[in-house]
Amino acid sequence: MNHMSSGPTSTVRTVSYPPAIKILVANAKGGCGKTTLTTNLACQFARIGETTMLIDHDPQGSATDWLALRSNRLPIIDGIAATRERHRAGSTLSWRMRLTPSTQRVVIDTPAGLHGNELSDLVAQADIILIPVIPSAIDMRAVTEFIADLMKCQAFRQKAKPIAVVANRVKRNTLSFGALKKFLDKQHIPFIASLRDTQFYVRAGENGFGVVDFDRQHAKEQEEWRPLMRWLNTTISEITAANS
Repeated sequence: MNHMSSGPTSTVRTVSYPPAIKILVANAKGGCGKTTLTTNLACQFARIGETTMLIDHDPQGSATDWLALRSNRLPIIDGIAATRERHRAGSTLSWRMRLTPSTQRVVIDTPAGLHGNELSDLVAQADIILIPVIPSAIDMRAVTEFIADLMKCQAFRQKAKPIAVVANRVKRNTLSFGALKKFLDKQHIPFIASLRDTQFYVRAGENGFGVVDFDRQHAKEQEEWRPLMRWLNTTISEITAANS
């Protein structure tokens, strides 16, 4: 007769992770720097050691192409080409099902012309919405219409999300920048940061970098990103506290 050992049983411990915070970078107007903001924001999170996923919903796939150029010696950013995978035959798996439990930050790039059900679906997936805009009369009118559409979409009416505007490709001390700031203040739209018009972003984009990845960082870029990251960290802390 065989005898089973009655030794001590082992307990399997599972690690519990908080839900990933998802940041949607959106504006229906093309050419406002959505991908530049998306990729550089992902780099900011990855650089401070947060497990980061970049989701590319833009059919042009610029963020996906940027990620393919990224060196494995840089902080890791995982990516999903959501639009390309959606059009691939037999691909029906939602990107949300593919997030690893340890993912902390998800940054979502979006296409131009975003509106209607597509806008509502992406808003429903997001915790925070960032809207890049460049200082021009056309873009100022477009961002007003986009924010109005955003606030009227079903997902936002069901659950409002924190929104902020980031001015992109800015040349300070110009009439256009002053007009943009005055316009946003008048519209009571949170205006949290302005990123200057510089070749640093072009060089970074061409090599799979963010400006934070350069060995020699320009002090002005660090200064410009500080208020944006401060606002995000505060907002993320508030969301985490509300969900706990």
